[in-house]
Amino acid sequence: MKVYKTEEIRNVALIGGAKSGKTTLAESILYQGGLINRRGSVDDKNTVSDYRQIELERQNSVFSTILYTEHNGKKINLIDAPGFDDYVGEVVAALSVCDTAVMVLNGQNGVEVGTEINWRHTNKRNTPVIFAINHLEHENSNFNESVNQLKQQFGGGVTITQYPVNAGLGFDSIIDLLSMKMLKYPKDGGKPEVTDIPAEEKDNAEDLQNTLIENAAEHDESLMETFFENGTLSEEEIMRGIKKGLMNREMFPVFCVAAKPNMGVERLLDFIAGSAPAPNEMPAVKTENENELTCNPDDPVSAFVFKTSIEEHLGKLSYFKLYGGKIAEGMDLVNANTEAKERVSQIYVTAGKKRDKVSEMHAGDIGATIKLKDTHTNNTLNSSGELDKVNPIEFPEPKHRVAVKAKNQGDEEKMGTTLYELAEMDPTLLVHFSKELKQLIVQGQGEQHLNTAKWILENQEKVPIEFYAPKIPYRETITKEAKADYRHKKQSGGSGQFGEVHLMIEPYYEGKPDHKQFPIRNQQVIELEWGGKLVFNNCIVGGAIDAKFMPAIIKGINEKLENGPLTGSYARDIVVSVYDGKMHPVDSNEVSFKIAGRTAFAAAFKNAGPKILEPIYYVEILTPEENMGDVMTDLQGRRAIIQGMDSEGNYQRIRAKVPLATMNKYSTALSSLSSGRATYTMRFDEYAPVPGDVQEQLLKEYEEQQQED
Repeated sequence: MKVYKTEEIRNVALIGGAKSGKTTLAESILYQGGLINRRGSVDDKNTVSDYRQIELERQNSVFSTILYTEHNGKKINLIDAPGFDDYVGEVVAALSVCDTAVMVLNGQNGVEVGTEINWRHTNKRNTPVIFAINHLEHENSNFNESVNQLKQQFGGGVTITQYPVNAGLGFDSIIDLLSMKMLKYPKDGGKPEVTDIPAEEKDNAEDLQNTLIENAAEHDESLMETFFENGTLSEEEIMRGIKKGLMNREMFPVFCVAAKPNMGVERLLDFIAGSAPAPNEMPAVKTENENELTCNPDDPVSAFVFKTSIEEHLGKLSYFKLYGGKIAEGMDLVNANTEAKERVSQIYVTAGKKRDKVSEMHAGDIGATIKLKDTHTNNTLNSSGELDKVNPIEFPEPKHRVAVKAKNQGDEEKMGTTLYELAEMDPTLLVHFSKELKQLIVQGQGEQHLNTAKWILENQEKVPIEFYAPKIPYRETITKEAKADYRHKKQSGGSGQFGEVHLMIEPYYEGKPDHKQFPIRNQQVIELEWGGKLVFNNCIVGGAIDAKFMPAIIKGINEKLENGPLTGSYARDIVVSVYDGKMHPVDSNEVSFKIAGRTAFAAAFKNAGPKILEPIYYVEILTPEENMGDVMTDLQGRRAIIQGMDSEGNYQRIRAKVPLATMNKYSTALSSLSSGRATYTMRFDEYAPVPGDVQEQLLKEYEEQQQED
């Protein structure tokens, strides 16, 4: 394969709702470019893009697939992204490295949930968008209605560049407004017959072309002057105007395709090759050191790893976009994130499972390499000189969590290894063992997302697993001052154990002044690893307890903080002042004072207005206006506190604080309430006291559990 220069490269993300036909379109694109000589189909389970076992089984994309083809002297890199929102991380990664998005719509359904969700992601990243209305050969396809919905949702920049003559059963003809010709396709698709526009379509075509020309001219002053002088623009001038509007996200051209019979695909490729921006025409990418990367091949190497895949018989495959320089086989690079040296032993261009070696790549291109030791998604590889990181992809926070365990104890290790491998491949899948909850917690974007991991474990790895509701990481604290003392005395022949501790505890808060009851000889502020603080005051006078025993007392208190007196949850934000005690010249030791400190602390805690705190999450919900009432009613049932509401087009954005304990399976509930159109994000916000009735219930449950144990 030839080495392509930066200006000859196009990076395109294929996005859109589920069942819009992205994978079938990708198949036709690869066939059109000569990369494959026979088109597979999703039904026959032989497409280049969906090649993994779970995708063949379910007949939908789960992971994004990196592909490429060649057309009109250009290399077109494609990333076929999944349509379901649960796999949104794949869409986010694709849009982060692609310079254009082709948004595929099912012409039978028009603008769907997936269209709206993907549009918001392109909006956030300012990605140019081309619309491709697919499935025009189906009986219920409605091109005009789809276009009307696009304009209503996404504005007047949506501009028809082609329209179908006979959409529906028997579809075979497209009016192309760029060339002002009709493209008539043979029954099995492929190369069209180019003819003049029929007389009955002439007026409609001219009206639509005038709109297209006016929209194209708006984005270039010289084109506007030419348009005023001549009353029209040439095809080349129209393409130039569309390109400017496309790059500014002011114009969104609409194309017609029937991907399955391969109609309209070549013309779409013509447009991508001729008018989609090259990598060096896009705005510069900022680095952590505030440098700008412009995809200049003369710059030092800056290769950003945007995706990691673990492939059978191959191992780890790292996909990168080259933001600067040229990369060649055998090159030594440095990981700017870890400062580890990495050798790029081989460079590949990929099309699903198919991998072709290349000797060199220029800035702007997308490639893959294998067996990087210490390089992961969101890492940057630099050539010698200044280490600088491309700003990482911001993946969405998890929205759904479960606890997981293997049904057979002997499978625990294999389960953990596989889950961590899946998390390496998908940064929106988070896996960690909670020491606090004593559970392996898996978090993701929804039930379907986590069920995908379950399917892979059970069907590919033959590891049966069980999902169950995870515990809530409550916290315990106090609301008032209390004192307690405890004497630990144990005699068992020879030297015994003796330690007596008198202490006072108070709630801690930022800016709290020191108490005046006892003189503080020494103060330690301990940041607790689970959040909050322990402030420990040594107020001993007269040598009642030797200073050497203070660390043992702190250790005993910490043990009780790790296993709180109320529910066994972590305790936090407490001031402990040890003000008196007793020692024995022979029997006192560290163990005695650790036990005395721990027991005195537990006794004081229960008299200090103990309170259970629960994790509160900040939740933003984007819901269609018509579902607003149902969503609000549901939130009230979850003890949510509404923080505010804003309008966003036909949607309402609700901001609320919601206890984590009530958010279990919320993604499924919200989807049901809104027919899949609402979406949400959530992030940890604070710990807050639980209501009294909830606290009583938690205490009762803990007591019953202790009795069972």
